[in-house]
Amino acid sequence: MSKPLPAVVRTHFTALRVLLVLTVILGVAYPLLVTGISQAAFADKANGSIVRSDGKEVGSSLIGQNFNLPKKNPDDPKEEPVPDPKWFQPRPSAAGTGYDPTSSGASNLGPNGDDLLKAVDDRRAAVAAFDGVDPASVPADALTASGSGLDPHISVAYAKEQVNRVAKARSLPADTLNQLVDKYTEGRSLGFLGDGGVNVVLLNKAVSEQK
Repeated sequence: MSKPLPAVVRTHFTALRVLLVLTVILGVAYPLLVTGISQAAFADKANGSIVRSDGKEVGSSLIGQNFNLPKKNPDDPKEEPVPDPKWFQPRPSAAGTGYDPTSSGASNLGPNGDDLLKAVDDRRAAVAAFDGVDPASVPADALTASGSGLDPHISVAYAKEQVNRVAKARSLPADTLNQLVDKYTEGRSLGFLGDGGVNVVLLNKAVSEQK
């Protein structure tokens, strides 16, 4: 007659069986269930809210992006990007070289620091000249980055400021672009948090579809 296993061995075998069962339930079954539900009920959001134009993936409605002219020398890392006047421009980004999801974050510059004050002044002058407006009228979100550096939204005021410049560059009626700005203006989160904004990625996609 075989001797029963020592209590300590039985305890370890029990723990191992529990580990295997929970691994299958929580590590395999539950993730598959959640993935299946998300794909069935929220496929677009679950897959990254991808924005497509002419059948091609051009970005995500959750992540901003730069709308610059092509570099004259793509191999020169010191060449400063030049914004393309045909597009509504996003707010500045401190995430990597701009809207880099692998480097999400702010600049960490203090509000009274000389570096931030100089950057704001430089941006104010550049945006005013680019959009052809009074520097005093440039909205704050055109001068400062969001906390994540990835926010695709700009204020309604900044979007409206850019209408005449985009209309002229594309030979489109300003009224048409104003209507698009209104169409892509989103209200406050949950109806009371923050301010309304315009998703510049979706707005520019709509602009590209104008003939």
